[in-house]
Amino acid sequence: MEYDERLALFRQTHLNPFDRGEEEDHLEGGKTSGAHAGFCDPISLFLEAKPELFSGPKTHNSDRTMDLGLAEDHFSRPVGSFVASDIEQLKQAIGECKKLILELPEHSERQKDTVVKLIHLRLKLQELKDPEEDEPNLRVILEHRFSKEKSKSVKQTCDKCSAIIWGLIQTWYTCTGCYYRCHSKCMNLITKPCVRSKVSHQSEYELSICPEIGLDRQDYRCAECRTPISLRGVPTEARQCDYTGQYYCSTCHWNDTAIVPARVIHNWEFEPRKVCRSSLRYLALMMSRPVLKLKEINPLLFNFVEELVEIKKLRQDILLMKPYFLTCKEAMEARLLLQLQDRQHFVENDDMYSLQDLIDISSGRLSCSLTEIHTIFAKHIKLDCERCQAKGFVCELCKEGDILFPFDSHTSVCQDCSAVFHRDCYYDNSTTCPRCARMTERKQDDEPYEKGAEHQK
Repeated sequence: MEYDERLALFRQTHLNPFDRGEEEDHLEGGKTSGAHAGFCDPISLFLEAKPELFSGPKTHNSDRTMDLGLAEDHFSRPVGSFVASDIEQLKQAIGECKKLILELPEHSERQKDTVVKLIHLRLKLQELKDPEEDEPNLRVILEHRFSKEKSKSVKQTCDKCSAIIWGLIQTWYTCTGCYYRCHSKCMNLITKPCVRSKVSHQSEYELSICPEIGLDRQDYRCAECRTPISLRGVPTEARQCDYTGQYYCSTCHWNDTAIVPARVIHNWEFEPRKVCRSSLRYLALMMSRPVLKLKEINPLLFNFVEELVEIKKLRQDILLMKPYFLTCKEAMEARLLLQLQDRQHFVENDDMYSLQDLIDISSGRLSCSLTEIHTIFAKHIKLDCERCQAKGFVCELCKEGDILFPFDSHTSVCQDCSAVFHRDCYYDNSTTCPRCARMTERKQDDEPYEKGAEHQK
């Protein structure tokens, strides 16, 4: 029988090498071998029952294969073999498995089987390193609010040690504020404070493009954990963060990429750049915060980006529509303003932007969604609601045409009294605003009565 056929037959009756008890009784009839000073594993018992499956001329590699678990499980206690029941011996077994994998023919069945064994050994090692224990569901460290995770299948990476989190056998936590993830065993080693506290206390961006100060100014150490670094990679590679301009080690900088606000505001550039882990979290938390006042930071941007001018006009119109909704019972019941709940600052001002706003403007998504909302608002005021229609204006200069609203594209609004006129009529008129003139005349007529009342007092 060829080796592949023998191995296929072996795998059909293969049992989990970590299971004990019933399988052993089934294979050996409840009896243990006299050569074992403890319990036996299913693989060893199966090979003893059917030695012909792996019979044949022995080579150096085959002997080592048998030693690594195909003939003797490292969790049994055969005479003359080392006992892989503690961490050091498991590490030795893992090292032997690695060497054997490199020596065996590539893509061979023996190599694949040894890889499976290596995985089992590593899982057992990780289990011994991080045994299950009763952990609190909530822990607070350096303003992090860590919540114990229950997910066992999602693959995550520890932000402290950069190792994979094996959810099936390891306890791990996630910060509810900045989404920092780490093993339970790494929590006492955390030195980075929660980024959300920085967002709460200092909600502003670094607006200089990659403000580098030089590796020598950092004393050739990581800007965060102070690990020695160099550009040559000895002892650790120095990686620059495009947001802060500083250099970090490979533990604090994983070559993640993010859109840098300074490059967007000054160059209208949205290409993701490499940033460190703390900058990545900070930018993610700041993404939807309206902290960018483009008029003051870079007013020339409106001259070169037409989409910004369009969005600004739509936002100004929405602010003019807002008073209609606040005094309309139907609009309040329909909760029309809640259509902008994801961008609450759009109903508060027209000059503050978030980084997410600028990204959506560049992609065209914001223009489409805001135009649709603008249409719904205008339809309610001009067509659907009689109360809102009654609050319209008639041009007092020409006294012709339909009812006017301040958000119409062909109208102009008096800055003093908020009266609405046709744009052509307003700019062609050489006199002052009729409404302002009436208000001034009325005020002058009321002055003698006010003086007389004060004299009587």
